[in-house]
Amino acid sequence: MPQTPEDLRYTEEHEWVRRIAPNRVRVGITDYAQSQLGDVVFVQLPDADREASAGESIAEVESTKSVSDIYAPLAAKVVAVNEELNAEPELLNTDPYGAGWLFELEAADADGLDVTLGELLDAAGYQGVIGA
Repeated sequence: MPQTPEDLRYTEEHEWVRRIAPNRVRVGITDYAQSQLGDVVFVQLPDADREASAGESIAEVESTKSVSDIYAPLAAKVVAVNEELNAEPELLNTDPYGAGWLFELEAADADGLDVTLGELLDAAGYQGVIGA
């Protein structure tokens, strides 16, 4: 049974979103996603300072099985990327909700971020998507 932490928000594209500041979130792929991908061998991260549109493909994860796009869960600016993944892409498999995070996004304002996060799936909603 894949882990689905209650304190996160989720997308139907199998990404998790954790609020880490009033207008900033950290994004990664879910435990379910990494289990479906198999062994991750490469991660193409977005450039810092990139403006992303909601739903836009901004990163890629390559595994022994396939290449998967990672989509921006909201319109925001990329303010940090997890450089450790360049040397250790397998962190996505071993610690998807911790050391395996992908990037951080900064929204224009906290109120807008509240609305956007409210539109994402909660843990129960995501479990419904994956049939857990």
